[in-house]
Amino acid sequence: MSEKVLMKGNDAISEAAIRAGCQAYFGYPITPQNEIPAYMARNMLDRGRIFIQAESEIAAIIMVYGAACSGVRAMTSSSSPGISLKQEGMSYAAGADVPLVLVNVQRGGPGLGNIAPAQSDYFQSTRGGGHGDYRCIVLAPKSVQEAADLTYLAFDLADKYRIPVIIHADGMIGQMIEGCVLPPEKTVPKYDWSAGGCAKRAGKKAVHITSIDLVPESLEAKTKERFKRYEKIKTAEIRYEENNCADADLVMVAYGTCARVCLGAQKLAQKEGIKLGIFRPITLWPFPFEALGKIAANLTTGSGQAGVPLLSVEMSEGQLIEDVKLSAYYSKSNSEVHLLGRSGGVIPTEEETFNRAKEILKK
Repeated sequence: MSEKVLMKGNDAISEAAIRAGCQAYFGYPITPQNEIPAYMARNMLDRGRIFIQAESEIAAIIMVYGAACSGVRAMTSSSSPGISLKQEGMSYAAGADVPLVLVNVQRGGPGLGNIAPAQSDYFQSTRGGGHGDYRCIVLAPKSVQEAADLTYLAFDLADKYRIPVIIHADGMIGQMIEGCVLPPEKTVPKYDWSAGGCAKRAGKKAVHITSIDLVPESLEAKTKERFKRYEKIKTAEIRYEENNCADADLVMVAYGTCARVCLGAQKLAQKEGIKLGIFRPITLWPFPFEALGKIAANLTTGSGQAGVPLLSVEMSEGQLIEDVKLSAYYSKSNSEVHLLGRSGGVIPTEEETFNRAKEILKK
């Protein structure tokens, strides 16, 4: 087993990507993800791989798209406004069934905002972001270790389903330093569907990868086929974590940095005899609707009514909460859904979260 090393989150993402077999990285600088292109610049070329600082975020995602079409594992990264510029290229990749990995280390917005941590790109990541009918697998780490592990996993999922995969981190995860055990090096073969190796296919039909289809019925058929694949992803790839939810008085729902804050709030509650559970979605898409819904439906309040309160703790003004509400709705739970949302780069505190939970329980 590899020894544990101290690493910044952005560096752990970078090294995990390299070890996962990333052969090509294209990026453009923006805080708070700048350590990723810096790390890739230092380490990709030394390993005989491709690193290019593109002239813009738009150019970077198109370069990734082109490299991925050739059958190599390719990645880009950015922070919130930079991710917005990449959405057209993400839509192209989804429409052409081309796997790639995109890392978003979020900052405060909208607009240029600031460089402090935020989670306000949730809608952008989980609802597609670019134009057209498509989905991306979205993975949300809560630690440096998970940042490495989920990045490593992202390349496998992208290849398995031929889909773009997003690492949905925030500025705190990218900038914090923690112990991390890095995954082993991996060798990845080229794929039959790719355009790579065309010169070796003498007499064989060339591979043409594109998202364009000018026949409406044909494009619809391709989209429906893609959505069948999405249903398989919903069945096989949902990931989440439960913490003391079985007999909780209230369940906090959070991911990333906010999930860590909830752990502190849970400890404060224990001192006062209050049971706070934590439900952490790791895949933001596909979201674990059924798992959260069952928790909400199976628990009862102090008055004996079915459905304990749910508190969405997030660094946005209410985006994750939409999926929390859907979870309660689908399970036919009577749970009331509440919000603790901070924005603009403000991180909720443990005390603030605990006090919000107490307010709800007193009603």
